[in-house]
Amino acid sequence: MNRDSSITEIKGIGAKTEELFHKLGVYTVGDILLHYPRTYIQYPAAKHVDEVTEGETAAVFGRILKTPVVRRTKSMPVTVTSIGAMDVELELVWFRMPYIKNNLKPGNTYIFYGKVDRKNGRLVMEQPVIYSQEQYASMEHVFLPVYGLTGGISNNQVMKTVRAVLSEDNLFRDYLPLKIREKYQLCEYNYAMKQIHFPDDMDTLIIARKRLVFDEFFLFILSMQYHKEKRVKEPNEFEFLQDDFTDGLIVKLPYQLTGAQRKALADVKSDMRSPYVMQRLVQGDVGSGKTIIAFLAMADAAHNGYQSAIMAPTEVLARQHYATFTKLCEEFGLRIPVVLLTGSMTARQKRMSYEALQLYPNAMIIGTHALIQEKAIYDNLALVITDEQHRFGVRQREVFAEKGSNPHILVMSATPIPRTLAIILYGDLDISVVDEVPARRLSIKNCVVDTRYRPKAYAFIENEVRAGHQAYVICPLVEETENLDLENVTDYVKKLRGIFPEEIQLGLLHGQMKPDQKNKVMEAFLKNEVQVLVSTTVVEVGVNVPNATVMMIENAERFGLAQLHQLRGRVGRGDAQSYCIMLNCSQGQTAKKRLDILNKSNDGFEIASADLKLRGPGDFFGIRQSGELQFALGDIYQDAMVLQHASEAVGSLLQEDPDLEQEEHDGLCRYMEEFLKNERNQMNL
Repeated sequence: MNRDSSITEIKGIGAKTEELFHKLGVYTVGDILLHYPRTYIQYPAAKHVDEVTEGETAAVFGRILKTPVVRRTKSMPVTVTSIGAMDVELELVWFRMPYIKNNLKPGNTYIFYGKVDRKNGRLVMEQPVIYSQEQYASMEHVFLPVYGLTGGISNNQVMKTVRAVLSEDNLFRDYLPLKIREKYQLCEYNYAMKQIHFPDDMDTLIIARKRLVFDEFFLFILSMQYHKEKRVKEPNEFEFLQDDFTDGLIVKLPYQLTGAQRKALADVKSDMRSPYVMQRLVQGDVGSGKTIIAFLAMADAAHNGYQSAIMAPTEVLARQHYATFTKLCEEFGLRIPVVLLTGSMTARQKRMSYEALQLYPNAMIIGTHALIQEKAIYDNLALVITDEQHRFGVRQREVFAEKGSNPHILVMSATPIPRTLAIILYGDLDISVVDEVPARRLSIKNCVVDTRYRPKAYAFIENEVRAGHQAYVICPLVEETENLDLENVTDYVKKLRGIFPEEIQLGLLHGQMKPDQKNKVMEAFLKNEVQVLVSTTVVEVGVNVPNATVMMIENAERFGLAQLHQLRGRVGRGDAQSYCIMLNCSQGQTAKKRLDILNKSNDGFEIASADLKLRGPGDFFGIRQSGELQFALGDIYQDAMVLQHASEAVGSLLQEDPDLEQEEHDGLCRYMEEFLKNERNQMNL
């Protein structure tokens, strides 16, 4: 068995389980190890019934005094028993698990693990996990991984599979040169893999994570820099007029551009008229008005007789750009063909779009990944824009550039990255920062509240809907997951159906849905056919619904601040006052401090900077950034120092061995080839 072996070579993985693992993106032995835990749980010391308190997740000793009772209701069987004395008693309840009755023998002592609640004046633990005293003793104080799952696969099954792979000695050869590992105090790769999944303690977990985060940054930067060194500045073969065409369009806009927007557009126009092909990043906070910059740049290209293309990350956003650009062309009296190309279009629709690429030499082309498929052939492409560019955009940009004759490249990013980090991550690009928000937009009103505020929040959302507006409700999970007491969209929609009146239409959206399903839900929300959209974080990428005025985020403490800021940016895009309600379900002071940053500021750059100052090397449970710079483990804010070290290491390596020809770098070359192949495969999915 090696890292490229099919997952079916692991004992216990048959065809049926293989299909389920495929849904998690796990196809090979190597893939299962790269399916890192999303968090960890540490089982507490077991305690007696009289020591537990309402709201805590606890492990409780209990002696079964009498056989559990199974009550048959209309919808399900409910198994009930209790432990403790009459003065302090804990009721144990299992739903749809009648067999539990036979597993609990009167007179025996067990340990029950779960969340303690108070219902009808009694302490209750629902769906507790049952352990023998010996079983629990072996788990107590140990860090156990909690993985992202799909229906049909349990956390225990993933753990068992990972353990089976890790039992193979030295499955991976460490590709990092020893001197880099020694200089930056990085542990050996196989050790890191074992400790990231099953850490001995907090210290070894931090050591393992540091190594694997370094690897992610190192390979990404090496790939980018290696190609940058190989690439010479391409001469600009496009002729653009020195005229005031875009100034005339700006005057016709119903609002004034900010100074930052004008500066960014001037940078873009200057680049497209310079001796060399443009490679520029326009970085702007949520709602800073990057889309109009893209439109004006594309109109400039069309005015000069050239095609331009913008690639959006989702079909919904691509269609929204198409509608916006078509409307602007009509309002400005521009005879510019606007062409849409997405993956879900019918064969006939795609054929017509392909023909339009050949027919119209000055078309504005808008689409998704379909723009870089083989059948999309461009005849006169001078400008390429990638919107909400994802982390492996270097590869994507190169494929896109090959579609034309060295077109100008413009990347649009809404992630508020400190400039020093942006220079590392986008080292091959010039950078323009749009750091002003249009004056016409009202500031979003924020509040951070605990779970007691939920009824008021629901009432507030209902009032906003009755006033003609819409709302988002964000949950961290798709469906209920064992060991994680977090809200999930599947159950949340059902709960809201019992709270809101029937005339308020609810929508459900999450990443496991098929693209056409997601498109239908978002289209319905755009048309106000759905008033309250319950979603995971898939809505954070760029879609514009000006009528949405409320963003309610459950378990807000579980998200990174940059991600919360991106989510909040889905509202406040119209003329009405907008609101963001963040539910903090944690009692911890750290979570409160972090959320207070968001509560007091709507400035993404300020938030990113404050977030970075608050974090420490061990602060990585449930904290994830998101957007285009999504690494499996690494976080550009939290791990800023590791990112800088990886950048230094790449610089020294390429200075010493620009072509990676030295024998000691053979392993690194092979690993990087595999890394790039995986990125190309991801890009083509």
